[in-house]
Amino acid sequence: MLAYIVRRVWQMVPTLFGVMLLLFVLFNWVGGDPSYILAGKNLSAEALAGIRQQLGLDLPLPQQFLIFVRQVLTLDFGTSWSTQQPVSALLHSRIGPSLLLTGSILLLGTVLAIGIAALVAYLRGSVTDRLVTLIATCAMSVSALVYIIAGQYWLAFKGGWFPIMGWSDSTLDNLLHYLPLPLLLGVIVGLAPDIRFYRSCFVEELGHDYVRTARAKGLSEPVIMLKHVLRNAMIPVVTSLMMSLPYLMMGAMLLETFFGIPGMGKEVVMAVERSDFPVIKAITIYIALATMLFNLLTDIVYKLIDPRVQLH
Repeated sequence: MLAYIVRRVWQMVPTLFGVMLLLFVLFNWVGGDPSYILAGKNLSAEALAGIRQQLGLDLPLPQQFLIFVRQVLTLDFGTSWSTQQPVSALLHSRIGPSLLLTGSILLLGTVLAIGIAALVAYLRGSVTDRLVTLIATCAMSVSALVYIIAGQYWLAFKGGWFPIMGWSDSTLDNLLHYLPLPLLLGVIVGLAPDIRFYRSCFVEELGHDYVRTARAKGLSEPVIMLKHVLRNAMIPVVTSLMMSLPYLMMGAMLLETFFGIPGMGKEVVMAVERSDFPVIKAITIYIALATMLFNLLTDIVYKLIDPRVQLH
């Protein structure tokens, strides 16, 4: 196991280098010159030259890339071009609201989706199964933007049950007032595809020989579902969950934007609008690192769930 982990960590090095190179090329050759945006109305040659020198854009591209590599290795991405705040401090202040929102959505949505999927898989072929599948299919065809706008209008603006938007410095106040509506809408958006996916996993496991053997031994259906089917169906479920974990850092961009939540998703949108490269590259590198680490963690969890899994 240790040799496998060391080998996988070593394989992350060229992957990370590729991400850095791609990000650098896209910004310098596709993203345009941010000095024109930062100069604003003072668009003079002297102002542009001063901004380019301040940002280091007047240096040769190889030297700029080496500076970028050093920043990645030290995880120090300098200061934001638009706010002049240290990028690390800026992202540190944004990660809390994003994790509170997306972590709650992931936890509640996963528990509900697994429970409903296991129930309809157990009742497969019944009216309940067909009804839930039909509702989930219809719900998947509706854009997340529609849910957010409709929920914000009817539940907050018209109904007055929730604040329309806002965020507080108090975690308790956020949990009681500002989080429930975006949490509810986020769960609703992700629930339908999760139910469909998890149901397929459970139904596939129910068709295996070990289930028929367990029934022949006289085991009850709840015991078969909880002790045998659930455990074997957890491998694709774990894959789905692990793949979604790195994006907890990003937050739910639409939810954060519409509800005024000062999280990572909203910060990404603002950084793109301002061509704030230090913030964009920091978030991109963090997500790339998190994705690679969670891929490794997924394989390790596979091994813990089923010791027969061979790690290569």
